[in-house]
Amino acid sequence: MYKPGEAMEGQEAQSGELDELVVVSKYQQKAMELTTSLHRTHFPDGFVFGAATASYQVEGAYKDGGREMSIWDTFCRTPGKVLDGSNGDVADDQYHKYLEDIDLMRKMNLDAYRFSISWSRILSYRGSKPEVNKEGIAYYNNLIDGLLKKGITPYATLYHWDLPQALYDEYRGWIDRRIVKDFADYAEVCFSAFGDRVKHWMTFNEPQQFSILGHGIGFHAPGRCSDRKLSAEGDSATEPYLVVHHVLLAHATAYEVYKSKFKPTQGGTLGMALDCEWGEPLTNSGADKEAAERHVLFQMGWLLDPIYFGDYPAVMRKNVGDRLPVFTRDEIALLNGSVDFVGVNHYSSRFISDGFDPQSPLNIYPYCDRQVQLSVLRNGSFIGSRAASEWLYIVPWGLGKLLTWITKRYNRPQMFVTENGMDDHDDDAKPRPLQDMLGDTSRIAFYESYLTSVLQAIRDGADVRGYFAWSLLDNFEWAMGYSKRFGLVYVDYKNKQKRYPKASAFWYTQFLSQDCDNRTGLAAS
Repeated sequence: MYKPGEAMEGQEAQSGELDELVVVSKYQQKAMELTTSLHRTHFPDGFVFGAATASYQVEGAYKDGGREMSIWDTFCRTPGKVLDGSNGDVADDQYHKYLEDIDLMRKMNLDAYRFSISWSRILSYRGSKPEVNKEGIAYYNNLIDGLLKKGITPYATLYHWDLPQALYDEYRGWIDRRIVKDFADYAEVCFSAFGDRVKHWMTFNEPQQFSILGHGIGFHAPGRCSDRKLSAEGDSATEPYLVVHHVLLAHATAYEVYKSKFKPTQGGTLGMALDCEWGEPLTNSGADKEAAERHVLFQMGWLLDPIYFGDYPAVMRKNVGDRLPVFTRDEIALLNGSVDFVGVNHYSSRFISDGFDPQSPLNIYPYCDRQVQLSVLRNGSFIGSRAASEWLYIVPWGLGKLLTWITKRYNRPQMFVTENGMDDHDDDAKPRPLQDMLGDTSRIAFYESYLTSVLQAIRDGADVRGYFAWSLLDNFEWAMGYSKRFGLVYVDYKNKQKRYPKASAFWYTQFLSQDCDNRTGLAAS
């Protein structure tokens, strides 16, 4: 039985380390006692609670088991692209520590674990044709079997940003239509290998983000944009729209493969995890209300309108013009109804007003196509308190409004909140005491308030089936490197990636222990 403060299984606490953690864990337990207003029993029967990660952010072992390079391996090796000069070569080393993490999840009373599969671990492109990497298949088989053995349901994402470098080298990846077939072939390999046990699939994670950040402003891999000081290639005005267009076709093609070849026997479901800020009108004017709606349509509508209505939102057609690709009749038919559920990744909200500021850093393609101004202030008051990242303001009611918006626009689809969380700042220049990092009472308040907003949306009619905290572990946060910590569990990168549950992990454990028979829990004594 795991008690607060003791080392995880298979680990030994170093001299002086255990005493400090015992003190911290007492503080953690006290923090849990202060948050008892929300219970998992308030949610519908069968509601799924879990935590999420992504392959490149946690797995490490970038050369182990036959894995080939991804665009993020390459991007991280380009000087100046990652804040602290780090990479995902080791990350949390979950490739070697997955059993430890599964045991930790069980003790946290998690119902489910959302993870992503590394395309570069599954298929090799070294030869004349793709070859399945048996070692990669074996790793994910072991992970999936280990989860199921502990009563944890696997939720698998096929693509969380780590495109095989070989496909980028061959034809520049997502800007080329050949990616549609290659992705569908990759998806079929995964359905065949894992679909007898994985019943919840997501094709993509946040296409909006990897299209804009990777092909619009060059902030993420592969780093393409129109600014030649940042990138030798790219067209910010067109490429993000082309990337999403191919993503949608790849998704729909993979959905058809699953529906025709696997769903009759495997019986699973398939969706996408889409990110969206909520846009709240800055004023009650009609112009600001339309701008706020436009802000959401350029995010969630960009991906869902083609699936539910057969084309991109009309306002996108108007504002983007002939830079926005066109679907054929066959493609519209393929897209129609190609999600069984909608995954919603949500972190923050903004006040929105009409027009845009010429001096704004967002006055660049493709952001300027939205013709909106973003603000976190209204009448001198902030929309919410800020987390570590400058873009992340804590606005619980924004998630509830977004879920309600999706419910109304798309006729009450099944939804999962597939990511939601906040970060703390931590870097070598200004290291924070371990007690501060573990005693994350602000994260407890975050989760309690956001879960309350989800619950209210359900009571208002939203069909939300589950909630995944981001993230299970502190991890490699893309261009921010290891300077931001989103985890329920602290990872000591300087001490062999040792794991220490934070106060929020103890709170989540307690929250999930209610009405959970036969589970001891992280904080059991």
